[in-house]
Amino acid sequence: MTTLKTTLLGLAAAGIVLGALAACSPLGALNALSPGKSLRTSAGVPYGASPRHKLDIYTPEQSVANAPVIVFFMGGNWVKGERGDYAFVGRALAARGYVVVIPDYRLYPEVTYPDFLDDSAGAVAWTAREISRFGGDPSRLYVMGHSAGAYNAAMVALDPRYLAKFGMRASALRGLIGLAGPYDFLPIHNPTTKPVFDFPNTPPASQPIHHVSKAAPPALLIAANDDDLVNARRNTGALANKLRAKGVTVQEVYFDGVSHTTLVASLAAPLRSLAPTLDVIDTFVGSDAGRNPGSGTAAAAR
Repeated sequence: MTTLKTTLLGLAAAGIVLGALAACSPLGALNALSPGKSLRTSAGVPYGASPRHKLDIYTPEQSVANAPVIVFFMGGNWVKGERGDYAFVGRALAARGYVVVIPDYRLYPEVTYPDFLDDSAGAVAWTAREISRFGGDPSRLYVMGHSAGAYNAAMVALDPRYLAKFGMRASALRGLIGLAGPYDFLPIHNPTTKPVFDFPNTPPASQPIHHVSKAAPPALLIAANDDDLVNARRNTGALANKLRAKGVTVQEVYFDGVSHTTLVASLAAPLRSLAPTLDVIDTFVGSDAGRNPGSGTAAAAR
């Protein structure tokens, strides 16, 4: 009875929050309602020459040393998005003891594929070089993203050419975390996406699923069963199967009750009753991407 009451209260709270999101900027509302404003933040740190080559760094409230690091790439179909919109992601993960880096990257029409992947790799390489100054451990570096950002994260993790441009090996990554990512989306049907990838001249090499090898890092792939924008089985399921076929450790998770967009929103404190997305990520990183499954989560160590 207590569990049922808790569930109903959580759903009611989620309904109130979702109503508020509909009335104003959804991501802005999530940021306003998310705790963690007291977390230490370094905003607008440059990692390259472009005005879009800036990143925000979220660190735990208490001083940390050698904490795992998560670089999070935002979604937006490669045509929109601002790093500040995802403060709720940085706060949620930093509250679990991680150092979180959220970069901007250049968008269409300023650039097309693969320029935003070069930006993403540049942000990761900068993090590997500099994050120790912010309490992060570069030897425990994860790439993560939602939607288009999950694509960016997957390409950086799976295609070694991008990090190699910055003198870094993909093997330096400790893990890949993808939320509702498009990993195999040819032919392109979305009219907004077509010019980003010069469709119908899009090369097969643009698809993460074609870069799977036994050298890939362990992966946590999360999707919504009711995703009506990115087919979960074709993308998340197929990538997970190819990784397993190469002997790569994969955790594949599907949630009911969330959509393509509310999957990432469930990281925000007001919407965590929708799905245990944050806990699943915490367990993955806290167990060293499954290498130490008995070690527990970072949260349990606090």
